Amino acid sequence: MTTWAGRTAAEISAAVREKRVTPREVVAEHLARIERLDGRVGAFRAVRAEAALAEADEVAARGDFAELPLAGVPVAVKDNLAVRGESRRIGSAATPDTPAPRDHVTVARLRAAGAVVVGLTNVPELCVFGTTDGVLGIARNPWDPTRSAGGSSGGSAAAVAAGMVPIALGNDGMGSLRIPAANCGLVTIKPGQGVLPAGEGDSTWFGMSENGPLATTVEDARLMFSVLAGTEPGPVSAPGVLRVAVSLRSPLAGVTISRPYAAAARDAAGLLMRAGHQVRRADPPYPLSLATTSLAHWTAGTAADARPLDPRLLTRRTRVHSRLGRPFLRTVSSGASREELRRRLEPFFAEHDVLLTPALARRSPKAGPWHERGWLSNVLANTNYSPLTPPWNLTGWPAMSVPCGTLPSGAPCAVQLVGRPGTESRLLELAGQLEERNPWQRTAPMD
Repeated sequence: MTTWAGRTAAEISAAVREKRVTPREVVAEHLARIERLDGRVGAFRAVRAEAALAEADEVAARGDFAELPLAGVPVAVKDNLAVRGESRRIGSAATPDTPAPRDHVTVARLRAAGAVVVGLTNVPELCVFGTTDGVLGIARNPWDPTRSAGGSSGGSAAAVAAGMVPIALGNDGMGSLRIPAANCGLVTIKPGQGVLPAGEGDSTWFGMSENGPLATTVEDARLMFSVLAGTEPGPVSAPGVLRVAVSLRSPLAGVTISRPYAAAARDAAGLLMRAGHQVRRADPPYPLSLATTSLAHWTAGTAADARPLDPRLLTRRTRVHSRLGRPFLRTVSSGASREELRRRLEPFFAEHDVLLTPALARRSPKAGPWHERGWLSNVLANTNYSPLTPPWNLTGWPAMSVPCGTLPSGAPCAVQLVGRPGTESRLLELAGQLEERNPWQRTAPMD
């Protein structure tokens, strides 16, 4: 008997369209895997077992069945995006437990393409921190359950890495796709500003947060990205000879990059050099003010999201984060500091087509109730292990996390690719070259 859990979205969709398997059979197998494994992983806040099976049958009955790019593919959705008929809790006791009247536009596009939403995934409260834990659950890294899956799309990443779904939907305001993808050995892309729909009325952290895919392969990431963008997947082509800058420097002063992550970036640089690209060491001219600029935007985004909520129901770290951000709301909303950062970094990207960096500085913190700890311990833990992602939300430029190598523990390691606005396809093509020359294991060995 063919096992569909652990297969890619492209494989599943092709088999469903060719009627080698039904959407119900695929969804039922993934639901069984969720039931078997999620007690150890904590990926899901809510599982839609009955609704998902009913929706799988609806997909099978559609008249355009043979044309659906995600026919019968189970998908998990981050719990800050609306799913019709389900509550949207955003990891907090302060949010209402009331069903959403309609799907978020990205969820609607996935469903229109034939995907079946099997559940909503855990996030840290208000999607603020780089560890996914809170009053509604703790998401663990399937490769090493003693460690956090990362955040804030940690539940979505854990679900894919454990083979409970082949793809998942998340978003990234300061690294919230790339951090958990790097921890869990997945491919993701945070697109540039305005490439994918944000959703009317939804928080975007002053235009910094972008929705995007989490997948086990570049092919699946590209497929899901095209569905979210509302476009047809383009032909896969070589990106040509690119000028690739390799930087092992942390953007934040005082934070160092650990050896395994530096080694992964060097290894990726070697692979790209052998693929014919022009690769050299070069550091972007990060300003010394980047740490304070990042903190101002990070806290102000939280302050804006917390405004309509009862502060007594928020955890302490979120209340402090929000309170610190209130004085920055007006300054941050002007966009002046982000524009200044773009002007400073644009000459670097005139000389280089792509920036290659480590994805993280070190592995994620231990899994546990970080929401019960103090604000400072959370901020230090986050910045010490994930200093490399925030600059590209501030600029609004596309960035990817791509697996490359392993840590001494056997868990995946990863690199980050960054490009100029409008180069999402180029980054995906470059990631495909890395994947071809350094194939990685798709899911964690949990069975």
